[in-house]
Amino acid sequence: MAIENYMPDFAVEAVYNVTVEGLRKQGVKAVLVDLDNTLIAWNNPDGTPEMRQWLSDLSNAGICVVVVSNNNRKRVKRAVEKFDIDYVYWALKPFTLGIRRALKRYQISKDEVVMVGDQLMTDIRAAHRAGIRSILVKPLVKHDSIKTQINRARERRVLQKITEKYGPIDYKKGI
Repeated sequence: MAIENYMPDFAVEAVYNVTVEGLRKQGVKAVLVDLDNTLIAWNNPDGTPEMRQWLSDLSNAGICVVVVSNNNRKRVKRAVEKFDIDYVYWALKPFTLGIRRALKRYQISKDEVVMVGDQLMTDIRAAHRAGIRSILVKPLVKHDSIKTQINRARERRVLQKITEKYGPIDYKKGI
């Protein structure tokens, strides 16, 4: 396992710290974002005022936001339909299926997009495999769903290897 495959291009405190200005500086025109514990807390499908503002800011700036989630259609649709954003469900991250679907659907080039997520094992790895940039964010809540807890155990080992080789991941306030 090459540890570099799990290294994010950027590490940011929360998805809401990924600003229009920062994205524009990087030439980003579309943001692919994980759903659970990245955009919304997995156990709070209504989101927060901060999340609604972030989505509004990006939309007003003409930056496309697409949720790319491993969840099923019903779960993702229920979570995002009230926010008027598109989604790709059953993305099969760490594979590239969901990312490729989003890129094709929106005719987005790889250098104009970024994947934002809270997991090295799925979100960041999928971004690397797809050849796009990645932003790791801290999970919105400390407790994960049972499915995610398995990934977190593997992720702790990967984080330890990253820390040994590069030092701890330094989360910033923006990109």
